[in-house]
Amino acid sequence: MLGPYREVLRTPRTGVMELFGFIGRLPLSMVGLGSVFLVVGAYPGSSYGLGGTVAAVGAVATAFLGPVLGRLADRFGQRKVLIPVVILFGSGAAMFIVAVQNHAPTWVLYVAAAIAGGFIPPVGSMLRARWSYLLEGSTRLPTALAMESVIEELCFILGPVLVTFLSTTGHAPLGMTVAAGLAVVGSVLLASQTATEPPPGRDEVPHGTRSPIRIPGLMILCVVGLAMGVVLGTFELVLTAYARTQGHSEMAGVLIAALAIGSMVAGIVWGTIDWLAPLNRRLALLLSALTVATLPTLIIPNVWLMAVFVALCGVAVSPTLITSFTICEIIVPREQTNEGFTWIGTMIALGVAVGTSMSGLATDRYSANLAFGVATTAAGLTALVVWAGRRHLQPRGRHVTADASYGYPELDV
Repeated sequence: MLGPYREVLRTPRTGVMELFGFIGRLPLSMVGLGSVFLVVGAYPGSSYGLGGTVAAVGAVATAFLGPVLGRLADRFGQRKVLIPVVILFGSGAAMFIVAVQNHAPTWVLYVAAAIAGGFIPPVGSMLRARWSYLLEGSTRLPTALAMESVIEELCFILGPVLVTFLSTTGHAPLGMTVAAGLAVVGSVLLASQTATEPPPGRDEVPHGTRSPIRIPGLMILCVVGLAMGVVLGTFELVLTAYARTQGHSEMAGVLIAALAIGSMVAGIVWGTIDWLAPLNRRLALLLSALTVATLPTLIIPNVWLMAVFVALCGVAVSPTLITSFTICEIIVPREQTNEGFTWIGTMIALGVAVGTSMSGLATDRYSANLAFGVATTAAGLTALVVWAGRRHLQPRGRHVTADASYGYPELDV
């Protein structure tokens, strides 16, 4: 079953690239939860609403600046963009940690979170752009994109557990400090891998070319990214609150890891199956399944039973992301690959912001169980959007006929 992935990793110099990329994006699953732990612990009497809102500000900043960073990477090269971005991110993260430790006014926290979030290195999008460059025209490309989603799920397994352990059993700021350090080190090491970097301007975008976000299909994929971010942000925060209300705070990382484990296993299997259903129909079905899978979380009273159903929800997460990024690679012009992937990635970040904020408020006002309804609503509405707009999720001006086992069957129109 793992044969296609081994074949992908035989591409020269990609093993080291993936290792450095893993280090650089592991903090993506740590920063939001770490900031919540830090704020809630440092401000006595503060609510999950405050911690979630602060984390949301950083995610919103990521959503606004992410596409800009992607376009700059397409034009000038990833290395020239990564280095200054890392410096700005490190400065913002340090400012945030110091501000929280010194009980600064909340507006200071928002400013620091915005700086750190706006310049968090878009490692995942850059890695996908590298694979698109290295395997352009190859039937191995969809498998490589599936592998990227699986690795991100692995980050969501290890990251929350690590930041929860560091934040709750050690020095309070340690979780955020380690997360920021990993992001800086991993991004710098990835920038050093120039052999796998797409050459800047390899397909020069004509002056005045519009952003790929104007492509209807990418707009729909951005809605999907937003919804998946809402789901992830909701589960990340609400599972933490749920574990605490059940008297098992130490289980927060385990519950979040259960979501990621289900997603990662599903992603590994998903990338190796010879699917007959077209990509756009698969996407709609996955979102529908995710909507149904989240319903039991509204009433489950037991931590261990919750872990089982959370893992079941995770089964739909990675395949949804894999399918979305695969469609993006088809419908977005090659010269705008970085920006196309970054749009989806940043909408995921924006969704995390929305999900974290809304679910935090719902947790404070109602209960942790009912707050899962934020994820249910997001997935359900997005399923309707994809069903209605699936004809736009097809290539522009070209016919897809490659082997279905690699994710490119004829798209349903």
